[in-house]
Amino acid sequence: MAEPHTTPQLDFNAFVISLGSSALIHLGLAPDPQNQTKQAPDLSLAQQSIDLLALLQEKTRGNLTADEGKLLENLLFDLRMRYIEVAREKSAAKAPAK
Repeated sequence: MAEPHTTPQLDFNAFVISLGSSALIHLGLAPDPQNQTKQAPDLSLAQQSIDLLALLQEKTRGNLTADEGKLLENLLFDLRMRYIEVAREKSAAKAPAK
C-alpha cells in the first residue's frame, strides 16, 4: 500500500530558504529544480529576490526568534556577496579586450 503524499511543514526558515534558492537560481549558481540546469545569470531577477528578503527582514524585525533573525541576516549577506561576484564576472566578460 502506498503511503499518502505529505507536504513538508512550511515554516519561516523554509520560506526564507526558498526565496534564497530563487536568488541563487537567478544568479546562475544553482540549477533550476524543474530542469536541473543552470541558467545564465539574470541580475534583475536576482536583485528582486534579494530585495524581497531585505523587505522581509525589515518588516519582521523584532518579531523573529534569534535563530530566524540570524538565518535571514546570514542569507542576505551571502546572497549580496554572491550578487557582487556574479555582477563583476558578467561585467568583466563584456569588457573589450585590451
